[in-house]
Formats: sequence, C-alpha cells, structure tokens
Amino acid sequence: MGMFRKAMPVATAVAALAIVAMAPVSAASASAVTISVQRAHVETVKEWRSNFTCPTNQVLTGRSHYGDENADTTYSCSFIFINGEQVRVSLLDWSTQMKEKDSFYEPTLGSVAIAGRMHTGDENGMTRYRPATLFWQGRQVQLINKTWSGIHKENNHSWTAGHNQVMTGRLHLGDENGKTQYQYSTVTFAG
Repeated sequence: MGMFRKAMPVATAVAALAIVAMAPVSAASASAVTISVQRAHVETVKEWRSNFTCPTNQVLTGRSHYGDENADTTYSCSFIFINGEQVRVSLLDWSTQMKEKDSFYEPTLGSVAIAGRMHTGDENGMTRYRPATLFWQGRQVQLINKTWSGIHKENNHSWTAGHNQVMTGRLHLGDENGKTQYQYSTVTFAG
C-alpha cells in the first residue's frame, strides 16, 4: 500500500509534464488564421465579346453559361479575408491568346488565382485569362490542393468553387456543346 501512494505523485508529475510539453502545440494552433472567401460581385456579359476582370481585390469563384456564343456568361467574384482583414489581389499580365475550342489554362506560377477572362467570337475565337497573386500582411497567400471539377456542358452549366476555394484554371474543348472543366484551389496561409 505504501508503494502505491509513492507511485501516485510520480504518475501525476508525468501527466503534468505531458500537459506542459503540449502547451507550445496549443499555442501554435491558437495562432492559426481564419480564412473566409466571400462572394461580393456577380456580373453578366456577352460571351462573344467579353473583357471581364473582377473588381479590385477580388478573384473568380464562379462562372455560368447557357447557350452559344451569343448568350450571356455570368461571373462570380469574391473577396478573401484572413483573420477578418482583406487580402490584397495583385493583377498580373493577361495570358497569351488561345483558341477557345481547344483551350487549357493553368497559370505556370505557383499560387495564382484567376481574376478575369477575355473572349471574342465563337469557339474559333480567342480567349485570354487574367491571373493574380494574393497577399496578406505583405506575404503571399498560398493556393493548395488543386482539383478539377467534373465535366460541364459549356452551353448549359453553372459552376461555383467550394468553401474557401478560388478558380485557378479552366479547360474547354469543342463548341458550345463541348465540355468545360474548372480547376479550383483552397486558400491557405502559413505564417
């Protein structure tokens, strides 16, 4: 019985040391950031002659199109907030032109979102994209887990990025009856 009483304080001391050893981990997780992507702007343009860029400090998070090149395309843009503070979006140069009917766009740089798209004509017309980098408190925000959406029929679809995700690429094959897919990535920040 005397041995049990002596072992009890040692077990308690070991448990206390384990809690103290975990304290830095808890402190680190307390400094984790809160990210929020909030839709702020929706705009509809004619597909066959569009030159669209999201408003200041917003990036693309959705697109819908119903019909051929004479129909409308609707873009959704969102602000990104980290710990309640707005992320700054820095627009980059437009991509090179590509024929719409066989277009594949994914920025060659690392963490780059899409903030705009320009298109003229039908499926034989030219398309360009407006990439953008994201910054919070002077440091670049990262976009991870790049994933492609399912296949959408170009002339009958609406696509929206998921929770805390933004558009980072697009694929289109064929005319308005062809397929469209979107690449989306999750916004993250490791400070």
